[in-house]
Amino acid sequence: MKKKKLGEVLRDRGMISSPDLVRAIEAQQGKAIHLGEIMLERGLVAKEDLGAALEEVSRIPYIDCTLITPEKDALKLVTRAISERLCILPLRKEQGRLIVAMAAPQNLAHMDELRFKSGMEISPRLSFRSELQQAIKKHYGNEGERELSGERSSSDKVKFEEVEFFSTSSRQANQEAIQEVHADLKHKKTPAVRLVSEAIQVAMAKRASDIHIEPRSADTVVRMRVDGVLHDYQSIPRTLQNSLVSRIKILSDMDISERRAPQDGRFMVSIGTRQIDLRVSTLPTQYGEKVVIRLLETSAPLTGYADLGMPDDVSVGLNELLSMPQGMVLVTGPTGSGKSTTLYSSLHKLRQDSVNIVTVEDPVEYVLPGINQVHVNAKAGLTFVSCLRSILRQDPNIIMVGEIRDKETAEIVMKAAQTGHLVLSTLHTNDSVSAIIRLLDLGIPGYLISSSVTVILAQRLVRKLCSCQSSQPATPEFKARLAQLGMSNPPKQMAVSNGCEKCSQTGYAGRIGIYELLRLEESIRLLIRANGSVEQIRNAARANGMRIMQEDALDKIKSGITTLEEILRIVPMENNPRLECTHCKSHILPTFNYCPSCGKQCPAEPSSSQSRNREMISEGVF
Repeated sequence: MKKKKLGEVLRDRGMISSPDLVRAIEAQQGKAIHLGEIMLERGLVAKEDLGAALEEVSRIPYIDCTLITPEKDALKLVTRAISERLCILPLRKEQGRLIVAMAAPQNLAHMDELRFKSGMEISPRLSFRSELQQAIKKHYGNEGERELSGERSSSDKVKFEEVEFFSTSSRQANQEAIQEVHADLKHKKTPAVRLVSEAIQVAMAKRASDIHIEPRSADTVVRMRVDGVLHDYQSIPRTLQNSLVSRIKILSDMDISERRAPQDGRFMVSIGTRQIDLRVSTLPTQYGEKVVIRLLETSAPLTGYADLGMPDDVSVGLNELLSMPQGMVLVTGPTGSGKSTTLYSSLHKLRQDSVNIVTVEDPVEYVLPGINQVHVNAKAGLTFVSCLRSILRQDPNIIMVGEIRDKETAEIVMKAAQTGHLVLSTLHTNDSVSAIIRLLDLGIPGYLISSSVTVILAQRLVRKLCSCQSSQPATPEFKARLAQLGMSNPPKQMAVSNGCEKCSQTGYAGRIGIYELLRLEESIRLLIRANGSVEQIRNAARANGMRIMQEDALDKIKSGITTLEEILRIVPMENNPRLECTHCKSHILPTFNYCPSCGKQCPAEPSSSQSRNREMISEGVF
């Protein structure tokens, strides 16, 4: 059936006449006010009748918030400024949800903002704007009204400090603009400057990697990427959009008059003892310019392999290969999988007074004392290729290349690895074996790959469970899913993410790596030279003892570090190499040599094609 409108429901119930309804609709034209509010103001319907009709139309319970006293804990979750701007009133907590009276419960942007601010799921109740305004004034008492840029929920727990902006440009005009921004921030003249300042501080407190400022039809949304997942942080009026973007562009030394083309820039901020490098990118959209700010803490402490979550067998193997005087170490994975962090941790181990280390990066993410770091600048003709040619004349021992993007770069680093240099670099591939295929696709000959590359490390980043986690008996579905993925002895207990103030109710805090180490043994080098397939190379690596990424992921589930849902979200499980069960002949994962079909432990034997591959390798055919 066609959904009825409010006026139709009231008319059908005999609560308003047709002429009165027409007059109310005419009075609403061109005004930012709901039809029900006009009817109520003019006394055309009773409040109880209007509330009942609104319930039928919206299917959201009506509540008279002037007759209810909200819980103090609920009020603390949302500031007065947000309540007034969104016209809402938090009432109480109920079964992990926040009950909120709202004038516009159908506004999804408001719901998202409340969910992020409070750290809880929202259960809306319908109330009238006039009632809400009275209740907000009554229950928030004399709490001082904050300006838009100062809105903050108690869950943010951010102590705001003085922020100092620095320009990376030497232009006088940009230096003057920075001084003007400082003056605005000091005297609190411009809300846009305060918005930028506080968003950066909140992002740092929440360990966010990026800040997204996205213009939409009705407002502008500020979002933050925390542990690889985007969360709504704040909704600001459209009237502040241009001012906000212009201020960011001024800080980044961009052209504020150019709004039709993408631009890139950077600036730095100092907050207390911390210095943050911010890389800014703008993109024209249908509602205005979208801005993304990447936060890089240049003085961030470098962590060891164990802190990254690297298993002992992987870290021992990697350290052994890094101690070699020459060769090539490739780290692979998608964007945001922690490749740069792994490379910096490796450089931190390698640096010493007797070694000359040079890096080529775009951009330089972390500053390492005692290392020569070069920032690529394509506009000035400083590309990866031109840098590498010059670096090879700088007597380096170790070279780190931020990313292999083309054939020319790949050829230079491969030849450098053959001529007495240790080379570290990254590629964007799904797993370790795919990196070899990627290099072949770039046009690098198999003989050059096999003689240059010594090890390939594939990795992903998954979220770790917060300390608020709990343990409960493993469900049959949980055990069955793990068995399907190849775990022969699923744990009796399963870790559950609960959510607390510390983790913003997500249940996760921080991330940890999932790793796969491929050492290029002689059998694999023979296959590469002979243009062996992905399956052949993977089988040879498995025969040499390589543990695939999925095995490390399952180990971390078993240890209670993360959850099955998080692993399935990040780690590819569909391309696992499979073996053949000796009992029922079904194909299973080799992880624990356990067959979920017949329930027997084999140990599994390789399928016929895999057996033949191993025989050919041992016979030296490849």
